[in-house]
Amino acid sequence: MELTTDLLTKWMAAFAEKIEANKAYLSDLDTPIGDGDHGNNMARGMAAVEEALANKNPQDLTSALKLIAMSLISKVGGASGPLYGTAFLEMAKLSSSNTDLAALVDAALKGIEKRGGAQPGDKTMVDVWSKAAPALANGELTEELIQEAVNSTKDMQARKGRASYLGERSIGHLDPGSVSSGYLFTSLLEVEG
Repeated sequence: MELTTDLLTKWMAAFAEKIEANKAYLSDLDTPIGDGDHGNNMARGMAAVEEALANKNPQDLTSALKLIAMSLISKVGGASGPLYGTAFLEMAKLSSSNTDLAALVDAALKGIEKRGGAQPGDKTMVDVWSKAAPALANGELTEELIQEAVNSTKDMQARKGRASYLGERSIGHLDPGSVSSGYLFTSLLEVEG
């Protein structure tokens, strides 16, 4: 499936809506294992994305993806800003030569892994992206698969980020970055129709 500027704009609007609706929940998830600010940070970042897309009205996919990346990097605190920003920057780099959505998401995943040094099983957003990317490529991305990937982080011990300092006490909590990544992919399913 091809990612167009129009589809990207709809996707980001749907994602922003989900983040705004669930920001308190995301911050609650982040409280026992992080700074307790993931929801508010992401909501601020997505509001900036919406504003930038509306004001700048990018004419091509690469510019739109870069704009999203820069908005997230500048507005979202903690590790999430740089990681989400990197994801969209990697998509932007590839988009000048390839607009296939699965290829773009795969490039984003590789960027996140490189930037954060996390692997599947480390209780990070990689746990969702690493399941979503191949599923998207095979036409098998479903809400169930996304939810399973998000839920799988609950029983993991965090090995990256602030949550890793808790050791075994991080077990039993969903990873907030995985939950917000789940919203990202669920939003995609909703808009691709």
